[in-house]
Amino acid sequence: MVSTQYRCKNERRRNEVRKRKDADGLPILNGIDYLEVATDQKTLFVHFIHILEQNTLTIENIQVRRLEGTTVIEVPIESVSASSRLLTIMVTAPKDVFTYTMRLVEAFGNEKPPTGFDSQLAQVEFLFQVADLSEFDCKTPTEPTEKPPLPPVIDYLAKDYTSFRQLMLDRLAVTMPHWQERSPADLGIMLVELVAYKADYLSYFQDAVATEAYLGTARKRVSVRRHARLLNYPMHDGCNARTWLTLRVNQPVTLPDRNTAKIRFLTNVPGLPSILSEKEFDIAINRGAQVFEAMEDTKLDPVCNEIHFYTWSDLTCVLPTGAIAATLKDETGKLAQLLQPGTVLIIEEVKGAQSGEPADADLTHRHVVRLTKVTSDRDPLEDVSLVEIEWSQEDALPFPITISQMVGDRPIYNISIVRGNVILVDHGYTVDGSERMLDWVSAKNRYRARLRERPLTQQGRVRDFRFDPTASAAAVWKWEMRDVMPAIFLEEQDASTEEINFWYPQRDLLNSDRFAREFVVEMEDDGRAYLRFGDGQVGRQPQADATLTAIYRIGNGTAGNVGAEAIAHLFCKAWDFQEVLQANTNPIRNPLPARGGVDPEPIEQVRLYAPQAFRTLQRAVTEADYAEIVQRFPGVSRALATRRWTGSWYTIFITVDRQNGLLIDETFKQELTSFLEQFRLTGQDVEIESPSFIPLDIALKVQVAPDYFQSQVKEALLNAFSNKVLGEGRLGFFHPDNFSFGQPVYLSKVIAQAMQVTGVQSVTAKRFQRWGLPPQNELELGRIVLGRLEIARLDNDANMPGQGRLELLLEGGL
Repeated sequence: MVSTQYRCKNERRRNEVRKRKDADGLPILNGIDYLEVATDQKTLFVHFIHILEQNTLTIENIQVRRLEGTTVIEVPIESVSASSRLLTIMVTAPKDVFTYTMRLVEAFGNEKPPTGFDSQLAQVEFLFQVADLSEFDCKTPTEPTEKPPLPPVIDYLAKDYTSFRQLMLDRLAVTMPHWQERSPADLGIMLVELVAYKADYLSYFQDAVATEAYLGTARKRVSVRRHARLLNYPMHDGCNARTWLTLRVNQPVTLPDRNTAKIRFLTNVPGLPSILSEKEFDIAINRGAQVFEAMEDTKLDPVCNEIHFYTWSDLTCVLPTGAIAATLKDETGKLAQLLQPGTVLIIEEVKGAQSGEPADADLTHRHVVRLTKVTSDRDPLEDVSLVEIEWSQEDALPFPITISQMVGDRPIYNISIVRGNVILVDHGYTVDGSERMLDWVSAKNRYRARLRERPLTQQGRVRDFRFDPTASAAAVWKWEMRDVMPAIFLEEQDASTEEINFWYPQRDLLNSDRFAREFVVEMEDDGRAYLRFGDGQVGRQPQADATLTAIYRIGNGTAGNVGAEAIAHLFCKAWDFQEVLQANTNPIRNPLPARGGVDPEPIEQVRLYAPQAFRTLQRAVTEADYAEIVQRFPGVSRALATRRWTGSWYTIFITVDRQNGLLIDETFKQELTSFLEQFRLTGQDVEIESPSFIPLDIALKVQVAPDYFQSQVKEALLNAFSNKVLGEGRLGFFHPDNFSFGQPVYLSKVIAQAMQVTGVQSVTAKRFQRWGLPPQNELELGRIVLGRLEIARLDNDANMPGQGRLELLLEGGL
């Protein structure tokens, strides 16, 4: 089988030899037409133009060689046979791919061609390795005579509308040079600008996909929120504020919460009455008034408009700091029935404690308490009906409340009073009318609805409730930002059965099954709220063409942190309050400022904190773990944990130092134990215990400077070394928050504190030791060393010397 043919290069010469003949019609010359190499690479088939005469060519007339530089390499020829125009040559084929030459010669050593053969057609070049021919076309491509045109100049940095428009106009100027129109009304310009607009949008989408893929580069709030959720960091969208209102009413009435009557309270707008019409309500909203709504049903009664304390004939009656009980005067005989455990009261100073004038009243002396016990009583001496009230330790008075005082020789009563008819309200109001309707549910795409009004209210919650009505009044503001939920739910009406189904918000749908009517609210930075629903596997998917109605509230963030006496208006469509509220007074008040409002968490803050969220300690294994977690509990100053073997298992004893030196009562133990339940190690019990308070016994000899009264200096020293809160938020030296576990008491600090008192010239320590124990060289060492679970204490109460004693020996002065 032949693989390829090799011909002499002079094609025209070969044609001439084929045509030329003598007078007898015989060829004048003969020559090689072409050569073929058999697949065995040993047999050469040489085809001639004319028929070969017998025995014309022999081995002596055949030469196969390769010229390499000056060296000639001969190929041995084994046999030669001729037949008609074909000459068959058997050779010993070399194993290479070099080019060889087959030549016809007169004889060995004579390079001339044999007689009758053309010299131009007497040799041909060929290759033995015919099986390894190139797969490419053997035709040599012709080199272009002209240089190719340069590629068009394209601005690959074009990313916006302007640059895309200019890029296309530049390109069209090259491809369509005859088109010179640049008028905006031209059809071509219109098409260019339309494509540039679309290219700008696609370019933004391309960049946005890559940008939103990472927490560090994401710009949209939804993207950052989802990235943070993967790191177990709940990004919050803010929280609304709360405050307490008190109303003055003319007749008993029960005020329902917002879900029933839609009663709204607004901040003061000059020129508007206390009770607003619908038109006046719109005016107030347009002027920027903040709206609040009631959070619970409240019973109102004229008896509770103003309640007076009973002083038991004391002309200088004061409720001290930390008080948790008081006596009220029941002037109508109905007060004991109206006040029940759970009732909220506001204690308010209405007159100046020193002058008795209303203008001098301290506006900061207002405090809210929730009653825990109400008892009827009577003063047999004055024959007056009384009501004894008590409240929890969490609502203890943070400052003294003056009830009566002598101003000169004139007694002043009712300096502080009690306000009833107290309502808990929070910022935000429920949207009415068509603004509730959501878009139709599409059957093609994933449904994602947008609320029409903003900002959506975010409510603080205690577990599944907005607040705990059985807890203290102070607990109203105690919630975790991770428990805040949007104030929204959806109503879905079944077209066939007219049944109403409700959808409720969740932080995510990871725990929602395919039947759960739940959704997620995703907020944007501009306050717009989008609703994301399930896909039928994780969360239920809304039915196509379903009608959804959103019941939601708007109003959120620090805008609701209004000051005291800021709320002054009421609006309600369903009720007429003209006859209920007292018209000649200020019937709607918030004696205390609203607080708790928090703006949505900034994106940059999430980028900073989210990567560290997993580092937060969420389990208690070691003693240090327990101590660290307990210190997160509200009201705990410091804690220490000790593991002890109690006979059958280990028990963790946690010693807690509460803020302000409060005692460890049973309520606190139960709350702290419940808080630790989610962290503690299985198989270990937890016990809460009080620290060991060590009373101190200190005696100081003080030299009073001339021109200073000893009594005034002593009073100043007693205040400086007290355990109370002094003016401007300063703490006395022995205030419980100044000392904690194992903290030694240094004599140098005691003397330094005494020397800061005006009128003190010098101080000498006479006694410096633990109370009730012999001295252990503490005075010489200059410090009292305490144990790991011990805390220094010095109350300097003459009735209770076992809680520490301070003796001052003053000399000099006046």
